[in-house]
Amino acid sequence: NSTSLSEFLLLGLVDSFIARHFLFLLCLLIYILTLTGNLSVLSVIITDVRLQTPMYFFLSNLAILDIASSTTTVPRLLSDFFREKKSISKTHCILQLFFFLTFISTETFLLAAMSFDRYTAICHPLHYTEIMQWKVCIQVLVAVWVVGILYSLLYTLSTLNLSFCGPNNIQNFFCDLRQLLELSCNSNFLNILLIFLFGGVLGLTAFLITFLPYIKILMTVLKIKTTEGRTKAFSTCTSHLTIVLIFYSTSAINYFHPNTSHFSPGRHVSLVYAVFVPVLNPLVYSLRNNDLNRGL
Repeated sequence: NSTSLSEFLLLGLVDSFIARHFLFLLCLLIYILTLTGNLSVLSVIITDVRLQTPMYFFLSNLAILDIASSTTTVPRLLSDFFREKKSISKTHCILQLFFFLTFISTETFLLAAMSFDRYTAICHPLHYTEIMQWKVCIQVLVAVWVVGILYSLLYTLSTLNLSFCGPNNIQNFFCDLRQLLELSCNSNFLNILLIFLFGGVLGLTAFLITFLPYIKILMTVLKIKTTEGRTKAFSTCTSHLTIVLIFYSTSAINYFHPNTSHFSPGRHVSLVYAVFVPVLNPLVYSLRNNDLNRGL
Protein backbone atom coordinates (compact mmCIF):
# COMPACT_ATOMS: atom_id res chain seq x y z
CA ASN A 1 0.00 0.00 0.00
CA SER A 2 1.76 3.15 -1.23
CA THR A 3 -0.90 5.58 0.02
CA SER A 4 0.66 8.07 2.44
CA LEU A 5 -1.30 9.43 5.39
CA SER A 6 -1.93 13.17 5.56
CA GLU A 7 -3.26 13.27 9.12
CA PHE A 8 -3.20 11.38 12.40
CA LEU A 9 -5.83 10.74 15.05
CA LEU A 10 -4.83 11.51 18.64
CA LEU A 11 -6.59 9.02 20.91
CA GLY A 12 -6.25 11.31 23.93
CA LEU A 13 -6.45 10.12 27.51
CA VAL A 14 -9.95 8.84 28.36
CA ASP A 15 -13.36 8.31 26.72
CA SER A 16 -15.58 8.49 29.80
CA PHE A 17 -17.67 11.67 30.05
CA ILE A 18 -17.03 12.20 33.78
CA ALA A 19 -13.32 11.34 33.58
CA ARG A 20 -12.90 13.60 30.55
CA HIS A 21 -14.35 16.64 32.35
CA PHE A 22 -12.41 15.88 35.52
CA LEU A 23 -9.13 15.64 33.62
CA PHE A 24 -9.95 18.83 31.70
CA LEU A 25 -10.34 20.78 34.96
CA LEU A 26 -7.23 19.14 36.44
CA CYS A 27 -5.05 19.86 33.39
CA LEU A 28 -6.40 23.40 33.12
CA LEU A 29 -5.58 24.05 36.79
CA ILE A 30 -2.08 22.59 36.39
CA TYR A 31 -1.45 24.65 33.24
CA ILE A 32 -2.53 27.85 35.04
CA LEU A 33 -0.25 26.95 37.96
CA THR A 34 2.60 26.24 35.52
CA LEU A 35 2.24 29.66 33.91
CA THR A 36 1.73 31.46 37.21
CA GLY A 37 4.55 29.71 39.06
CA ASN A 38 7.16 30.00 36.34
CA LEU A 39 6.23 33.59 35.45
CA SER A 40 6.45 34.50 39.16
CA VAL A 41 9.92 32.95 39.44
CA LEU A 42 10.98 34.68 36.23
CA SER A 43 9.69 38.11 37.28
CA VAL A 44 11.26 37.91 40.75
CA ILE A 45 14.67 36.96 39.34
CA ILE A 46 14.51 39.85 36.85
CA THR A 47 13.42 42.49 39.40
CA ASP A 48 15.36 41.40 42.52
CA VAL A 49 18.98 42.56 42.31
CA ARG A 50 20.04 39.98 44.93
CA LEU A 51 18.96 37.15 42.60
CA GLN A 52 20.85 38.34 39.54
CA THR A 53 23.54 35.68 39.80
CA PRO A 54 24.53 32.84 37.41
CA MET A 55 22.49 30.30 39.40
CA TYR A 56 19.26 32.28 39.05
CA PHE A 57 20.12 33.29 35.48
CA PHE A 58 19.97 29.61 34.53
CA LEU A 59 16.88 29.10 36.69
CA SER A 60 15.04 31.89 34.85
CA ASN A 61 15.77 30.16 31.55
CA LEU A 62 14.52 26.90 33.04
CA ALA A 63 11.24 28.67 33.82
CA ILE A 64 11.01 29.87 30.19
CA LEU A 65 11.56 26.32 28.92
CA ASP A 66 8.89 24.93 31.26
CA ILE A 67 6.36 27.47 29.98
CA ALA A 68 7.29 26.76 26.35
CA SER A 69 7.22 22.95 26.61
CA SER A 70 3.92 22.98 28.47
CA THR A 71 2.34 25.38 25.96
CA THR A 72 3.38 23.08 23.11
CA THR A 73 1.11 20.27 24.34
CA VAL A 74 -1.41 21.36 26.99
CA PRO A 75 -3.61 23.87 25.04
CA ARG A 76 -4.12 21.24 22.32
CA LEU A 77 -4.91 18.65 25.01
CA LEU A 78 -7.50 20.94 26.62
CA SER A 79 -9.28 21.59 23.32
CA ASP A 80 -9.25 17.88 22.38
CA PHE A 81 -11.26 16.99 25.49
CA PHE A 82 -14.33 18.39 23.70
CA ARG A 83 -13.60 17.22 20.14
CA GLU A 84 -15.22 14.18 18.64
CA LYS A 85 -12.45 13.74 16.07
CA LYS A 86 -9.02 14.56 17.45
CA SER A 87 -7.24 14.79 14.10
CA ILE A 88 -3.96 16.56 13.46
CA SER A 89 -2.29 17.05 10.08
CA LYS A 90 1.07 15.45 9.41
CA THR A 91 2.70 18.89 9.07
CA HIS A 92 1.34 20.12 12.40
CA CYS A 93 2.32 16.82 14.01
CA ILE A 94 5.93 17.16 12.85
CA LEU A 95 6.02 20.80 14.00
CA GLN A 96 4.69 19.88 17.44
CA LEU A 97 7.28 17.11 17.68
CA PHE A 98 10.06 19.54 16.70
CA PHE A 99 9.16 22.24 19.23
CA PHE A 100 8.49 19.80 22.07
CA LEU A 101 11.79 17.99 21.52
CA THR A 102 13.60 21.33 21.18
CA PHE A 103 12.40 22.56 24.58
CA ILE A 104 12.93 19.20 26.30
CA SER A 105 16.40 18.72 24.77
CA THR A 106 17.42 22.28 25.67
CA GLU A 107 16.21 21.71 29.23
CA THR A 108 18.34 18.55 29.40
CA PHE A 109 21.51 20.45 28.52
CA LEU A 110 20.50 23.42 30.69
CA LEU A 111 20.27 21.10 33.71
CA ALA A 112 23.80 19.95 32.85
CA ALA A 113 24.99 23.58 32.81
CA MET A 114 23.30 24.16 36.18
CA SER A 115 25.15 21.13 37.59
CA PHE A 116 28.47 22.64 36.51
CA ASP A 117 27.45 25.94 38.12
CA ARG A 118 26.73 24.21 41.45
CA TYR A 119 29.97 22.22 41.19
CA THR A 120 31.98 25.42 40.70
CA ALA A 121 30.18 27.21 43.55
CA ILE A 122 30.77 24.42 46.09
CA CYS A 123 34.06 22.87 45.01
CA HIS A 124 35.83 26.05 43.82
CA PRO A 125 34.15 28.91 45.71
CA LEU A 126 37.19 31.22 45.56
CA HIS A 127 37.29 31.01 41.76
CA TYR A 128 33.51 31.04 41.22
CA THR A 129 33.16 34.67 40.13
CA GLU A 130 36.18 34.33 37.87
CA ILE A 131 34.90 31.16 36.16
CA MET A 132 31.16 31.97 35.98
CA GLN A 133 31.39 35.42 34.45
CA TRP A 134 28.31 36.83 32.73
CA LYS A 135 30.01 36.49 29.36
CA VAL A 136 30.60 32.80 30.05
CA CYS A 137 27.02 32.29 31.24
CA ILE A 138 25.59 33.81 28.06
CA GLN A 139 27.92 31.72 25.90
CA VAL A 140 26.87 28.57 27.78
CA LEU A 141 23.19 29.45 27.34
CA VAL A 142 23.61 30.03 23.60
CA ALA A 143 25.46 26.71 23.30
CA VAL A 144 22.69 24.96 25.24
CA TRP A 145 20.01 26.29 22.87
CA VAL A 146 22.03 25.49 19.74
CA VAL A 147 22.71 21.92 20.86
CA GLY A 148 19.06 21.51 21.92
CA ILE A 149 17.80 22.64 18.51
CA LEU A 150 20.29 20.42 16.66
CA TYR A 151 19.35 17.50 18.92
CA SER A 152 15.67 18.06 18.07
CA LEU A 153 16.43 18.38 14.35
CA LEU A 154 18.20 15.02 14.48
CA TYR A 155 14.99 13.30 15.55
CA THR A 156 12.57 15.45 13.54
CA LEU A 157 14.42 15.06 10.25
CA SER A 158 14.57 11.30 10.79
CA THR A 159 10.76 11.19 10.96
CA LEU A 160 10.46 13.05 7.63
CA ASN A 161 11.97 10.00 5.93
CA LEU A 162 9.30 7.71 7.37
CA SER A 163 6.27 6.51 5.40
CA PHE A 164 2.88 6.28 7.11
CA CYS A 165 0.32 4.13 5.32
CA GLY A 166 -1.97 3.13 8.20
CA PRO A 167 -3.21 2.84 10.84
CA ASN A 168 -3.04 6.51 11.83
CA ASN A 169 -4.05 6.29 15.51
CA ILE A 170 -1.48 7.85 17.86
CA GLN A 171 -1.70 6.31 21.32
CA ASN A 172 -1.13 9.65 23.00
CA PHE A 173 -2.50 13.19 23.34
CA PHE A 174 0.34 14.78 21.34
CA CYS A 175 2.79 13.79 18.62
CA ASP A 176 5.80 12.13 20.18
CA LEU A 177 8.74 10.33 18.62
CA ARG A 178 8.07 6.85 19.96
CA GLN A 179 4.50 6.70 18.64
CA LEU A 180 5.51 7.99 15.18
CA LEU A 181 8.23 5.35 14.88
CA GLU A 182 5.72 2.65 15.84
CA LEU A 183 3.24 3.85 13.17
CA SER A 184 5.78 3.88 10.36
CA CYS A 185 5.20 1.26 7.68
CA ASN A 186 8.78 1.18 6.42
CA SER A 187 11.92 -0.10 8.09
CA ASN A 188 12.91 1.83 11.22
CA PHE A 189 16.37 0.32 11.43
CA LEU A 190 18.31 3.29 10.01
CA ASN A 191 16.28 5.80 12.03
CA ILE A 192 16.75 3.88 15.26
CA LEU A 193 20.46 3.44 14.48
CA LEU A 194 20.77 7.20 13.88
CA ILE A 195 19.01 7.95 17.14
CA PHE A 196 21.18 5.59 19.15
CA LEU A 197 24.46 6.68 17.58
CA PHE A 198 24.13 10.47 17.50
CA GLY A 199 21.31 11.06 19.96
CA GLY A 200 22.77 8.53 22.37
CA VAL A 201 26.17 10.22 22.40
CA LEU A 202 24.67 13.65 23.07
CA GLY A 203 22.26 12.29 25.66
CA LEU A 204 24.96 10.36 27.49
CA THR A 205 27.20 13.44 27.48
CA ALA A 206 24.46 15.57 29.05
CA PHE A 207 23.74 12.81 31.58
CA LEU A 208 27.39 12.54 32.66
CA ILE A 209 27.86 16.32 32.87
CA THR A 210 24.73 16.49 35.01
CA PHE A 211 25.45 13.71 37.49
CA LEU A 212 29.24 13.34 37.71
CA PRO A 213 29.76 16.76 39.41
CA TYR A 214 27.58 15.58 42.30
CA ILE A 215 30.17 12.93 43.20
CA LYS A 216 32.75 15.66 43.73
CA ILE A 217 30.14 17.88 45.43
CA LEU A 218 29.29 15.09 47.89
CA MET A 219 32.96 14.45 48.63
CA THR A 220 33.55 18.18 49.22
CA VAL A 221 30.52 18.56 51.48
CA LEU A 222 31.49 15.53 53.60
CA LYS A 223 34.88 17.12 54.27
CA ILE A 224 33.19 20.06 56.02
CA LYS A 225 33.56 19.46 59.76
CA THR A 226 30.41 21.14 61.10
CA THR A 227 26.90 19.84 60.49
CA GLU A 228 25.64 23.37 59.93
CA GLY A 229 28.31 23.96 57.28
CA ARG A 230 27.48 20.72 55.47
CA THR A 231 23.76 21.50 55.51
CA LYS A 232 24.30 25.04 54.21
CA ALA A 233 26.65 23.87 51.44
CA PHE A 234 24.43 21.06 50.20
CA SER A 235 21.21 23.10 50.46
CA THR A 236 22.37 25.22 47.52
CA CYS A 237 22.06 22.27 45.14
CA THR A 238 19.30 20.04 46.61
CA SER A 239 16.61 21.87 44.61
CA HIS A 240 18.49 21.33 41.37
CA LEU A 241 19.22 17.69 42.20
CA THR A 242 15.52 17.08 42.98
CA ILE A 243 14.46 18.54 39.62
CA VAL A 244 17.14 16.52 37.78
CA LEU A 245 15.95 13.25 39.36
CA ILE A 246 12.30 13.98 38.52
CA PHE A 247 13.16 15.00 34.95
CA TYR A 248 15.37 12.00 34.16
CA SER A 249 13.14 9.42 35.85
CA THR A 250 10.00 10.52 33.98
CA SER A 251 11.96 10.85 30.70
CA ALA A 252 13.35 7.34 31.06
CA ILE A 253 9.93 5.83 31.76
CA ASN A 254 8.32 7.79 28.90
CA TYR A 255 10.83 6.87 26.19
CA PHE A 256 12.42 3.60 27.30
CA HIS A 257 9.59 1.58 28.84
CA PRO A 258 9.09 -1.87 27.26
CA ASN A 259 6.20 -2.08 24.81
CA THR A 260 4.43 -5.17 26.17
CA SER A 261 0.87 -6.04 27.08
CA HIS A 262 1.86 -6.41 30.74
CA PHE A 263 3.59 -3.03 31.04
CA SER A 264 2.48 -0.16 28.82
CA PRO A 265 2.21 3.13 30.75
CA GLY A 266 2.07 5.05 27.45
CA ARG A 267 -0.01 8.23 27.47
CA HIS A 268 -0.48 8.29 31.25
CA VAL A 269 3.28 8.56 31.73
CA SER A 270 3.31 11.21 28.98
CA LEU A 271 0.72 13.15 30.99
CA VAL A 272 3.08 13.23 33.98
CA TYR A 273 6.08 13.98 31.78
CA ALA A 274 4.55 16.75 29.64
CA VAL A 275 1.96 18.30 32.00
CA PHE A 276 2.93 17.70 35.63
CA VAL A 277 6.74 18.07 35.53
CA PRO A 278 6.77 21.74 34.31
CA VAL A 279 4.70 22.80 37.34
CA LEU A 280 7.02 21.02 39.79
CA ASN A 281 10.15 23.06 39.05
CA PRO A 282 8.96 26.41 40.51
CA LEU A 283 7.36 24.57 43.45
CA VAL A 284 10.58 22.71 44.28
CA TYR A 285 12.73 25.84 44.05
CA SER A 286 10.28 28.04 45.99
CA LEU A 287 9.93 25.47 48.78
CA ARG A 288 13.65 24.73 49.16
CA ASN A 289 15.28 28.07 48.38
CA ASN A 290 15.27 30.79 51.05
CA ASP A 291 16.57 33.53 48.74
CA LEU A 292 13.81 32.88 46.21
CA ASN A 293 11.22 32.75 49.00
CA ARG A 294 12.31 36.16 50.25
CA GLY A 295 12.19 37.50 46.70
CA LEU A 296 8.68 36.17 46.20
